[in-house]
Amino acid sequence: MTDQRRVDLSTGVTLNVASAGDPANPPVIMLHGFPESHRTWRLVAPLLAERFHLIMPDQRGFGASDRPAEVSAYAPHRLTADLFALANALELERFALVGHDWGGAIAWTAALTNHPRLAKLAIVNAPHPWLFQKALIDDPEQRAASQYMNVFRSPAIERMIAANGFDWFFERTFSAHVELSIIPPEERARYIADWSRPGALTAMLNWYRATGLAVPEPGEKMDLPAWMAQVPKVHVPTLVIWGMLDPAILPGQLIGLEDWVDDLTIERLRDAGHFAPWQAPGEVAAAIADFL
Repeated sequence: MTDQRRVDLSTGVTLNVASAGDPANPPVIMLHGFPESHRTWRLVAPLLAERFHLIMPDQRGFGASDRPAEVSAYAPHRLTADLFALANALELERFALVGHDWGGAIAWTAALTNHPRLAKLAIVNAPHPWLFQKALIDDPEQRAASQYMNVFRSPAIERMIAANGFDWFFERTFSAHVELSIIPPEERARYIADWSRPGALTAMLNWYRATGLAVPEPGEKMDLPAWMAQVPKVHVPTLVIWGMLDPAILPGQLIGLEDWVDDLTIERLRDAGHFAPWQAPGEVAAAIADFL
C-alpha cells in the first residue's frame, strides 16, 4: 500500500483510500468486507501493482473512513453510490471492480445496474443476491450457516462484545475460518485498533442491519420476498473466485450462477476458505490478473 489519502465524496462521506501501482495503468477498485479494511488486499496488492492501478477504500463505517451513526446510512444503495462517487472523485472513466465478502455484495449490486463505466467484475466469496436469498429460505444448511447475521443484527451484540473485549471478538470472528496463528500479531493489532475507533463497531454491524436480506430462523416458514422478481441479469464480464472451505457462505452458491451472469468464469480454490485474499493471495491475484 504505497499511498493513503482521504477522499471527499458527493454522497456526504469521506473515505480513507489506499492505492498502489501507476495511475497510468488500468484502474481497479477493490472493496473489502466485514470486519476488515483496505488491508484485506495487503498480500494481493503487491502481486497486481505492476500491471494495474489499485484503488482500495476503507468503505464507510470501516477503518479510517467516516462512520455515520444511522442504520439507514448503510443501505446497499448508499454504499453503491459511494463506489460511483469515488470513481467520480478520482476521475475514472471506466474501471474494473473487485469485491470480497460485503465488498462483493456491493460489487454485485453495482453490476446489477450494468453501468457502462464498469468494465469487468471480480467477486471473491460473495454470493449473488438472488441465489443467496433463495438459499436462505430453501436450503437448511445455508440458513443454519447464516444465523450469525441475526446475531449481528441484535442490539445486544455490542454489549456482548464490550463485555468480552475485542480480543474475544477477534478470536470468535476468525477462528472458525482460519488457524489464528497465520494472522501476524501486528495485523491483529491493526484490526483491534480499527474496531476501537469511536462508533466503529456499531457502524460495521449496521451493514447487517441495513440489508434487505431476510434470514429466517431454523424451521421458520417464509415466502420469497417480492424484490426477487425484479433482479436483472449481469452483462458485464464476471469472474467469481471461491474458497471452497468457506463455512459461512457455502459453495452451493455457485450452482445456477450462470443463469444470472451472461459472461461468467468461476475459479475454485480447493484449499482456501472465506478469507481467500489473505489465505491464498497468490491464487487470488493470479486469477484476477488473468481475467483483467
